[in-house]
Amino acid sequence: MASRSSVLFTGFMTFLIMTLCSLPSQAQLSDETFYALSCPAAVATISTTVSLAVLNDTRMAASLIRLHFHDCFVQGCDASVLLDDTPSMIGEKTSIFNDKSLRGFEVIDDIKSQLQSLCPGVVSCADIVTVAARDASVAVGGPTWSVNLGRRDSLTASKTMADSSLPRFTDSVQQLTDSFASKNLTQRDMVALSGSHTVGQAHCATFRDRVNSNTSDIDSEFGRSLREDLPCPADGSGDGNLAPLDLATPNTFDNSFFKNLVDKKGLLQSDQVLFSGGATDSIVMEYADNTLTFRSDFAAAMVQMGKISPLTGTQGQIRTFCNVVN
Repeated sequence: MASRSSVLFTGFMTFLIMTLCSLPSQAQLSDETFYALSCPAAVATISTTVSLAVLNDTRMAASLIRLHFHDCFVQGCDASVLLDDTPSMIGEKTSIFNDKSLRGFEVIDDIKSQLQSLCPGVVSCADIVTVAARDASVAVGGPTWSVNLGRRDSLTASKTMADSSLPRFTDSVQQLTDSFASKNLTQRDMVALSGSHTVGQAHCATFRDRVNSNTSDIDSEFGRSLREDLPCPADGSGDGNLAPLDLATPNTFDNSFFKNLVDKKGLLQSDQVLFSGGATDSIVMEYADNTLTFRSDFAAAMVQMGKISPLTGTQGQIRTFCNVVN
């Protein structure tokens, strides 16, 4: 006959197991071998497709990095940014920060279509966006990093949340710091991630006020060239005109962005404030002087950003098509 203590122990273990099984799954992200058995070609397929997309359109590298950023800052890295509007939901694509400016959806859709043929219902859109951002960096000479995988896709999206969660191009250093801190990202992460602006372009509407302000924080010749050569005049015309975020080496991932800030040639106000006599000046100078430090910190910050509130385990779903829930 079993002792009273063994009976109590067995009863406790049974209760514990039943309790744990009743809790929602909180599985953690795995390493890059997550799809090694379920979809062995997943990572290579993403890499090849991104490389071809950037080869055909260099600007796509910046667009895919930005797509990942805009996804993770709203609800977490859950592919919510990819969802189309429905009669009952206004998604993030029409946010003031995304409408007519967020790009790369067709590249993600292409990758998803290929992976659905290879291994249906296995690879999430959220993981595709995350890996694509890493491969986009590599495609323009930027750093690589090991991507954590195992995200699942959200069932919802929110334009209202996107409007309130994404940083603004007019933000101060403190506003930017607070925004990143709310996602458990440090001020150093913030400056490093801003360095992605070493590639890509911005619409005239986002920098018109800056280049027409004649303030002391902008190089006069830099401002003149943007007003007259682009042009981005004060009369409000030319909203759709584009200018490189880094005029020096617009298609290469390097540290020129930070050198530009030191020279008062940051295109966006939210970029130039990073070097404006405040707490982030020393980080900008460090990155301007040492490209290896910048590359290392950028990679580390991208890994951290990719961990913002992912859906894992049995949360969410694996969408068949990235723009709609199953």
